[in-house]
Amino acid sequence: MAKLYIVPTPIGNLGDITYRAIEVLKNVAMILAEDTRVTKKLLHHYDISTPLRSYHQHNEHKIIDELVLKIQMGDQMAIVSDAGTPGISDPGFLLVRKCKENGIDIECLPGATALIPAIINSGIPSDRFYFEGFLPQKKGRKSRIETLLNFDKTVVLYESTHRILKLLKEVKEVAPSRQISVSRELTKKFEENVQGTAQQLLLHFETNSTKGEFVVVIQGNKA
Repeated sequence: MAKLYIVPTPIGNLGDITYRAIEVLKNVAMILAEDTRVTKKLLHHYDISTPLRSYHQHNEHKIIDELVLKIQMGDQMAIVSDAGTPGISDPGFLLVRKCKENGIDIECLPGATALIPAIINSGIPSDRFYFEGFLPQKKGRKSRIETLLNFDKTVVLYESTHRILKLLKEVKEVAPSRQISVSRELTKKFEENVQGTAQQLLLHFETNSTKGEFVVVIQGNKA
């Protein structure tokens, strides 16, 4: 049966993978990986020898038709990202859409994600939230931040180690009293979850490590 599996992988701690995910990765014909070097470490840890193929934002348009044809011919495949669930701020959406257009069954496994633990840990209301993912790096960034900070619901952003201080400064300019939670290195040895205003968090991260990927949870505008 023609099928593509969407398989979440741990965001840090290799123990955060399901039995079912391991079973799928062992039994498909091929695993499509965002960075094969990263995925090889996971596969080696669980003694999985399934062949890997590189699949990322720079080559997905070139190879997507070939992959769909292989799946149609009987090669069941799984797609993984470096961490978390493919398709959420990672490659995966285009292949899923193409498979659906060609009558290929999609099976998405539940699993690790940075989004939910960060929201729950924040103490900021989680009954209604807006997930933005990564902000534009340059064009439209300022206006987008201003728009998001006007939302009356919790806003969740992803940010890199290189821009976390810039983001906190930008939020401080628009909403200096807003409560924010910043999660860093989730599930890893040096996991950190810090809450406060943008100014308080700036003081913290200007004198402490900014290594790793960040999840930023911002309280909604109650005005």
